[in-house]
Amino acid sequence: MTDQTTRPDAAASFAALFTPKLVTVLREGYGAAQLRSDAIAGLTVAIVALPLSMAIAIASGATPAQGLYTAIVGGFLVSLLGGSRFQIGGPAGAFIVLVASTVALHGMDGLILATMMSGVMLLAVGFLRLGTYVKFIPFPVTVGFTAGIAVIIFASQIKDLLGLSLGHEPGELLEKLPALWGARATLTPAALAVAAATVAIILGLKRWRPHWPGMLIAVGLAAAATALLALPVQTIGTKFGGIPSGLPAPTLPAFSVELALQVLPAAISFTLLGAIESLLSAVVADGMTGRRHRSNCELVAQGAANIGAALFGGFCVTGTIARTATNVRAGAHGPVAGMLHAAFLLLFMLVAAPLAAYIPLAALAGVLAVVAWNMIEKSAIAVLVRSGWGDAGVLGATFFLTIFRDLTEAIIVGFALGSVLFINRMSQHAAVETETPFVGQDTADSGTGYDEATAANPEVVVYHITGAFFFGAAASIGSVLDRIQTTHKALIVDFAAVPFLDSTGANVIEGLARKAHRHGVRLYIAAANPDIRRALLTHGVRPPDARYTTSVQTALTLETAAAAA
Repeated sequence: MTDQTTRPDAAASFAALFTPKLVTVLREGYGAAQLRSDAIAGLTVAIVALPLSMAIAIASGATPAQGLYTAIVGGFLVSLLGGSRFQIGGPAGAFIVLVASTVALHGMDGLILATMMSGVMLLAVGFLRLGTYVKFIPFPVTVGFTAGIAVIIFASQIKDLLGLSLGHEPGELLEKLPALWGARATLTPAALAVAAATVAIILGLKRWRPHWPGMLIAVGLAAAATALLALPVQTIGTKFGGIPSGLPAPTLPAFSVELALQVLPAAISFTLLGAIESLLSAVVADGMTGRRHRSNCELVAQGAANIGAALFGGFCVTGTIARTATNVRAGAHGPVAGMLHAAFLLLFMLVAAPLAAYIPLAALAGVLAVVAWNMIEKSAIAVLVRSGWGDAGVLGATFFLTIFRDLTEAIIVGFALGSVLFINRMSQHAAVETETPFVGQDTADSGTGYDEATAANPEVVVYHITGAFFFGAAASIGSVLDRIQTTHKALIVDFAAVPFLDSTGANVIEGLARKAHRHGVRLYIAAANPDIRRALLTHGVRPPDARYTTSVQTALTLETAAAAA
């Protein structure tokens, strides 16, 4: 089953690419049964999103209310305008590191402005139809930076997990750990007990009652115990004064050219990570349902959601894999489930906001500790390590750069290393049949139907190229093809097993054609597909320097006739 037109993006109309999935679902017919399914799924996701949104906001240096604003406004717009039936938008753990560093460097005004700028960039990326390219991020890179983010998230929660008193907590991991160790004497046993109990309840319910909302139950029990037993732990009320009972009025963020330039790197990082995270989440939903999302439409929705969240004082919005998967498993029919999830969160703020004041920060830290552990794809890491040094190197470089340097730098370096690894592997699969490693000995092979004739005529040389003939393999293949001897009368280059030829490869053949013409050697290009032939003609490989034939056998026949003449 599919929702997406089969035409490629280049040929698809604007409407086909950017019509929200909500419109598609409504066109299919939407009744009480579908609404019931979406309402149940929306409530289920809201129960999961409630503690997560507040925990992520606090870990990011924002207020729990801002986390809820982000989930409500951003989540509603992602579902309303998005290109995925099941995507759930909101604050994500992957952004904690970036958001916290932005707040530390530029304050809350800088964060909100960077969020709005990121929204504009995501709109541009979507409307320019660049969403397809975002999905080309190598798998070891996504696994590496996700694991690195998980380590940083856990490190950022150690203070609240242990109830430490720390005047200033450094952001860098190598500075943070000694500072936390220095404050070990201030450990609060009650906070440690609350955090441990929260983790134990979440993990226990996940094992024995997997369909129960473990995070909400754990946080609720921790809040009740804190209130009833008067535990000496920090709560949302003592640190933030609780949360408001509604959304604020929308306002434009503080703007100046100087501040915009300062937060530009953060906005670019938000855009890059948001695009990757949201499209990965949409792909996960596709895999679970058999549906197809519209990448560029989804990015446009993410852009609108970030702009909307910024107007209400929220921060970065992206598609969230865990909540999206929960939405699918809960039986959602379409985007209405995500819109209702936002409505249920708003209802909580309107009705039960005072209760949030009793939630201990240690409990929310326990929630994020579990989230961090789940973010690390243990099985994927094991597979990549066993795959060889190449994938393991890309994984390790991305992981350690994420932890010790910068997430954007980690993604760029990881992508570059992954690309080099791909080029190396592709070049190793490109070959010319006749001599090691690219060309072997010229031998007769009766199974081909023409090698006996070739072997009987030493004035004719046939080269059989296999694999993609691109810049990574051009130098090696070119060095073999360039060995034209004046004793040869004809050179046949067999392209039957070449699926792709880039401009560098075409330039090599063009040089070969010129050299063959100078030496009086007839050059035949055999069995080239239309795209390869077009590329060669564009680069000037045309008669009389080269002749095109449908097969090597045809080239041999033509050469026999030419020699006889």
